[in-house]
Amino acid sequence: MSKEEENVGQIAINSENAQNGASVNARAVCNVCKRLFREPKLLPCLHTFCSDCISQLEPFSRSPSSSVTVLCPDCDSEVDLPTAGPSGLSTDHLALDEVFLEMLVTDGPLPCDLCGEGAAESRCEICAINLCEFCCQAHRRQKRTASHSVQALHELKSRGRLCRPVLCSLHPGQELRLFCEPCDLPVCLECAATLHRDHHCCPTRDVIDRHGDHIRELVSVHLRPRLERLEESLQKVDESQELLTSHVEEVAKEVRGFARGYASAVEAHCLSLLRRLEELHKQRRNQLQLQKAQLRQALLDVRGGVEFAERLLSCGSDAEILSAKGVTLQRLSTGDVNGYPVVGIIHGKTADPSKCIVEGEGLQQCSVGQSGHFTLVCRDPGGDQLTRGGEHVVVSIAHKEKRNCTIVTSVVDNSDGTYSISYTPEEFGPYSVWVCVKTQHVKGSPFTLNIKRKLRRHSGTFHCCSFCSSGGSKEAHCGCPGTMPGGFKGCGHGHKGHPGKPHWSCCGSTVQKSECLPESVLTAVCARGHLKTVEL
Repeated sequence: MSKEEENVGQIAINSENAQNGASVNARAVCNVCKRLFREPKLLPCLHTFCSDCISQLEPFSRSPSSSVTVLCPDCDSEVDLPTAGPSGLSTDHLALDEVFLEMLVTDGPLPCDLCGEGAAESRCEICAINLCEFCCQAHRRQKRTASHSVQALHELKSRGRLCRPVLCSLHPGQELRLFCEPCDLPVCLECAATLHRDHHCCPTRDVIDRHGDHIRELVSVHLRPRLERLEESLQKVDESQELLTSHVEEVAKEVRGFARGYASAVEAHCLSLLRRLEELHKQRRNQLQLQKAQLRQALLDVRGGVEFAERLLSCGSDAEILSAKGVTLQRLSTGDVNGYPVVGIIHGKTADPSKCIVEGEGLQQCSVGQSGHFTLVCRDPGGDQLTRGGEHVVVSIAHKEKRNCTIVTSVVDNSDGTYSISYTPEEFGPYSVWVCVKTQHVKGSPFTLNIKRKLRRHSGTFHCCSFCSSGGSKEAHCGCPGTMPGGFKGCGHGHKGHPGKPHWSCCGSTVQKSECLPESVLTAVCARGHLKTVEL
């Protein structure tokens, strides 16, 4: 623990009474212990807690490399701790600033960090300690600290922000003024002269624009638009809930009015409709609540990352930005930008899987390398086609004979009750096509799809036998049972077993189709996939 963090811990302990009275800046308080930060550490999810609080978190899992995974108390994300424990995490220097600023605005004088007797009037920004008048004079007279920047506490309080250096954890008193490019770390002069002697180190002011612009670009180009889309989706969920409640009330009124118009014989039917309506209401409400929870959590994650990055860029010094750059970029770069749930407004009529149909030639056959297409038409329980989209459609195409052999499908919602499905197979053979709406098979599902081999037209010469086509190669095969003396594996015209008819071998390899049939027109397919129809 550095001298600066020890002072913060002492200040946090002495300030408990102040926290119980007046309101405290939330950015200076740990959400676990509810006290001012003591040795604040930054988790990979960009949430800050005291080092002791992190060490007391219950391990979520352990890896063979002895690293521990814990759950963040704020966002429940799984984060991996370094093998060195919380001490190996990055120090949140912005949180340290907030703690010191909080102490400046609290009632009562601050004690001197050297003598502990006098009231502090100044602060050394290099040593990060508060000094009384006597200790301040002694601090200025000492040769080692005479050049340190000492500021009056009332000036710091009026400025509203501490302009303090970030000190090296390995060499106390040394400021992080350089940045090691190979190690991607800010270092002090002594570190550059020893541990990073052969590395390219440059002043932090020369690299801050490049690294800061990288973070700024992530926020403005990727995360800001995603934040807006998440907020819009969350608003749509709220609108869907309101529309659902309104629609349920309208349908309930219609059902009750219908029941009142008939005799007691239809009363049981009325109660049945109401129960079904309530089941649908609960089902849709649960779906929307789940979507809302997912969107809210995604919104909190993105907002937390954006706020931290913007505060780091606007409030952090060069060394502070570079110190937190690694964990910040890792957090801002992870996650699928478009991975938030898709929200659709729920309408009155929904699809009945038993009434939905699938049509299109691509549902029966296709060839390797070509795109197949078919269309799903969703219909309501009455058999009428829906006029809107938003249904949960799942399409799976799997090989019937080969395990783990599937075809990637693309499902496009046309917003008119139809869904266009396309695929591009890579292997031939029989496939099973599952088409499900709301986790239930549609009419006729699963279907059987036959994928044919891709045949390429051959513009070369077709020969009468494998001997001629291969130029006399002994290793050439043929689809007919013909053989030749001398160790040849293929056939030769006029030799034993040859049918006596041209059967059009090509490429010096096995002809796969029945090419020895006495037909006037022959289609030959060689082992390399060449195809040609030949007049005999």
